[in-house]
Amino acid sequence: MTLEVGVLGYRFMGKAHANALARLPMFFPDAPDVERKVLVGRDEEALSEAAEQLGFAETATDWREVVDDVDVFYNLGPNHVHAEPSIAALEAGTPVFCEKPLAPTLEEAEEMAEAAREAGVPNGCAFNYRFVPAIRYAKRLIDDGEIGEIRHVRGRYLQDWLVDPEAPWAWRLDEEMAGSGVLGDLGAHTVDLLRFLIGDDEHAGDIERLSGHLQTFVDERPVEGEDGETPEESRGDGEAVETRPVTVDDAYSAQLEFANGAMGTLEATRYATGHKNDHTIEIQGSEGSLRFSLERLNELEVLRRGENRGYETILVTDEDDPYVDHWWPPGHVIGWEHTFVHENYELLSAVESGGEFEPSFEDGLAAQRVLAAIEDSDERGEWVDLE
Repeated sequence: MTLEVGVLGYRFMGKAHANALARLPMFFPDAPDVERKVLVGRDEEALSEAAEQLGFAETATDWREVVDDVDVFYNLGPNHVHAEPSIAALEAGTPVFCEKPLAPTLEEAEEMAEAAREAGVPNGCAFNYRFVPAIRYAKRLIDDGEIGEIRHVRGRYLQDWLVDPEAPWAWRLDEEMAGSGVLGDLGAHTVDLLRFLIGDDEHAGDIERLSGHLQTFVDERPVEGEDGETPEESRGDGEAVETRPVTVDDAYSAQLEFANGAMGTLEATRYATGHKNDHTIEIQGSEGSLRFSLERLNELEVLRRGENRGYETILVTDEDDPYVDHWWPPGHVIGWEHTFVHENYELLSAVESGGEFEPSFEDGLAAQRVLAAIEDSDERGEWVDLE
């Protein structure tokens, strides 16, 4: 059986997943056979060029023509188009994979999760960092009790692409399209990783209450000109620069209390000068500690009981490490794009077998509840409880 895939969106995430689909038969021979059948977008000219570049047989400008005509539907569009196409595909009985955050609002995320429950078909939310070998290795250590009782959790996601106040406006800066700013874009990843690593009852358990703070540093930004021109290039002499308001958060921080009493601190920003894509997770327990940074993707820092003079850096590239046997000889590192190959392998294998995929829409909804609580706490100026 060959699975026919339809993909909505052909830019950043569209390229990442098209690359992963192309790599699957080379490195995961037991993966299902896949046909990149149809690519969906609005701009016919750009869509045609993208389909040729990314290896799709057909194009469509209306997702309604696609969702019930493929074996799996990837919704990789902006946040505000997550709900309607995904729900329509699920109602047609088509497995759905959707970008994170699951939706711009908690209400839409709840509708999407309910549609997935009723459909009873495989569904997934795109938290690709669960598929980093070092993260899987960390999960194994935690599950084996290597670091003992969880006491402290720290998660941060730092970028700097908006440090310049003249950097152009983008859809991620609009509440109507994105729902939230750095909180949903980056914070969702951190929340999901913590749920994956320590969210089980035998570890830290659920987040029970939290305090959150959101901040916007630049209230408006210049609009990029036609053909990708910078605001300066598109402006004539003496002309004022067109601007649009920034209606989302530029940064957030949060304090968490877990069910077992563990304390957590989270933060993310697009204003961390010198940090390009620095996603760091640190977990301290009664017996040891773990530390991971996305900028050192093949490494995991581990401190075990009795080793109190510093962390050991483990290179997670041995053939018996998660997913590594599919790639290169031991010791040869892999990259960010490989996480999407692992993710697609698990997703499509679940679709072929009719099994379950994690992270699912339920996981996306669980993360969205935490994000909504952080927003609620910021608005109220106090700690809030999570149900």
